[in-house]
Amino acid sequence: MPRVLLIEDDPSVREGVELGLRRRGHEVRTASTGEAGLAALREFRPDLLLLDLMLPGMNGVQVCRKVRDDSQLPIIMLTARGDDFDVVIGLEAGADDYIVKPARTEVIEARIRAVLRRIEEPGSGRPAVEFHGELAVDRAGLTVAKNGERLALAPSEMKLLLHLTSAPEQVFSRQQLLEHVWEHSYHGDARLVDACVRRLRNKIEDTPGSPRYIQTLRGFGYRFGPL
Repeated sequence: MPRVLLIEDDPSVREGVELGLRRRGHEVRTASTGEAGLAALREFRPDLLLLDLMLPGMNGVQVCRKVRDDSQLPIIMLTARGDDFDVVIGLEAGADDYIVKPARTEVIEARIRAVLRRIEEPGSGRPAVEFHGELAVDRAGLTVAKNGERLALAPSEMKLLLHLTSAPEQVFSRQQLLEHVWEHSYHGDARLVDACVRRLRNKIEDTPGSPRYIQTLRGFGYRFGPL
């Protein structure tokens, strides 16, 4: 089972989430501050980070940015209701998903599995490595390079790019992308999609403000290309 690092300052939430995940077989390490969490990150080497936004001292957004400086570790934010502004900042900082507290263990477990689930291998007859302009997308190895230089993509960014490139020129609505990339089967939060698109554009586009690869069709959604 995936190893989970939980950074949460509320003792009741921390203990409840830890107990629930341990009962489901996860190895869990906890920390009550951002600084302690970063220290535990280096020692524990988790498969996923559950990160509270509202932390004393170094807050969750700062922790997220610090992790993203040198790691593409999957990150799920824990937020309180009404933290809409902080959610957007957290997503822009590189979080892959978020959960509103309080949340049942089965909900947290489902989000963990969705973030960590490996992209399906390409079907028969489809090249493992596809070339789109200066981008080389290795669907089997789950890597992306631009002009020969490998790009560091977070799990949500990789999943989004693979989904869009699976059908170039096809327009996907935000809800379709939420269902396929984040596995949110209900009417989910479009901010997840928009924030991930912005982050991905900053990595793959020459001019993110005038995107060549990921194009917006206002009122409809996003598509990849034409190049």
